[in-house]
Amino acid sequence: MAQRRQDLLSKLADRGEDVVGKLSDMPAAQRLLDAGMQLKDRVDDLQKRVRGLDALERRVAALEKKVDQLTRPARATPKRTTAKRTTTRAKKPS
Repeated sequence: MAQRRQDLLSKLADRGEDVVGKLSDMPAAQRLLDAGMQLKDRVDDLQKRVRGLDALERRVAALEKKVDQLTRPARATPKRTTAKRTTTRAKKPS
């Protein structure tokens, strides 16, 4: 029975190799394979760009926070004025 399974698997492997060989000779199959490879490359490029967007979003959020802090109206703090100092000197006893 093990021999029978082996024969079946051998036959399937041979048929698979034949099919792959015939597919490689077909121009339409070659174009399909090329399109699949281009799609893979484009998806890889897109993934790299999307990963870069996370860093950009963090930078934009930090910049927006800084802009908000800079555009807030300043608190109304009274200006300090320097008072004129008058010194009173004690007269020397004569």
